[in-house]
Amino acid sequence: MTQAARDERLARFEEQRGRLWAVAYRITGTVTDADDAVQETWLRWQALPGTTEVASPAGYLTTVVSRVCYDLLGSARARRETYVGPWLPEPVVAGSADDAVGDRVTLDESVGLALLTVLERLTPAERTAFILHDVFAVPFPEIADVVGRTPDSVRQLASRARKRVRADAPRRTVDRAEHRRTVEAFLAAVTAGDLDALMSVLDPDVIWRTDGGGRVTAARRPVLGRDKVARYTCGLVGRNFDPETMRLFVRDVNGAPGLVFVDPVGEQTAVIAFTVHEGRITEADAVVNPDKLAHLDFDAL
Repeated sequence: MTQAARDERLARFEEQRGRLWAVAYRITGTVTDADDAVQETWLRWQALPGTTEVASPAGYLTTVVSRVCYDLLGSARARRETYVGPWLPEPVVAGSADDAVGDRVTLDESVGLALLTVLERLTPAERTAFILHDVFAVPFPEIADVVGRTPDSVRQLASRARKRVRADAPRRTVDRAEHRRTVEAFLAAVTAGDLDALMSVLDPDVIWRTDGGGRVTAARRPVLGRDKVARYTCGLVGRNFDPETMRLFVRDVNGAPGLVFVDPVGEQTAVIAFTVHEGRITEADAVVNPDKLAHLDFDAL
C-alpha cells in the first residue's frame, strides 16, 4: 500500500471516529471498552489489503465496531452478574481532560446514565439491535451481520427492546434550565445539611443507586424513597467529605447537569447523574468506584 493510500485510509477512519465511539459507548456502557473497541476497529481497518475497496467506509466501520462491542458485551455480562452492588455505566464528564462529551460523542437521551442502566436489562442482541437501529438508524440487514441473526429476527429484537425501554425508562424533564436549577438546589441543601430543603427537591419515589464495586464503601442496594434518600445523602457527605478540602462542581454528566465531588486529601471522588421530572429528582446514579473514574482528569475540572 502506498503512503498516499495509507493517508487516505487514515482520513476515512478519522471521519468516522466520533460516530464509532458513540456506538461503542452506548453498546458497552464503559469508556474503557469503547476506547478498546475503536482501537480494535482501527487495527482491522488498517489491516485490510491495499487492493480492498470498501464501498461504504461508514457502514463497514460501524459493522466492525458493533461486532467487537457485541462480543465484549457477552463476556461483560457474565462479569456483571458477580459485581458487588449496583452496576452503573462509566460516566463521561464535560470539562475533564478526557472530554468524551465534546470530542467523541454527541450526547442525548440515549446516553443518560439512567437509560443506559435500563439497557443493562436487555440481552446483548436486543441492546445491540436497539442501539444500532433506533439510535443510529442502521438498517436491519446490516445489524443481522453483527449479531448473526436474520433481518426479521433483528426486527423482533429491536421491537422487544423498544417496548422494554419505553416501559422502564425514567420520567425526565426536557428543560435543561429546570434540570440544572434542581441539581443546584440539591447541592445547596446537601452541603448545608438542610434536610427540609433536600426533601423538597426529591420526588417521593426517588431512587438512589451507588456503584462502589466493592472497591469503596457504598450501599449495595438502591436506596428508595424521599426520606431515606435525604438522610442517606446528608450522612454520606458528612462522613466521606471534608468541607475544608472538598471541591464541588456542577458539570454535565452524560449530557445533563450533574455533580462531581472531589476530596484530594481523603482520596474520595464521586460523579452523580440525575434524572429530573417537574422540578424534582426522580433518580440519582452515583459512581464512586475509582476504577470507573480513572479515565477522568479531575484536576482539569
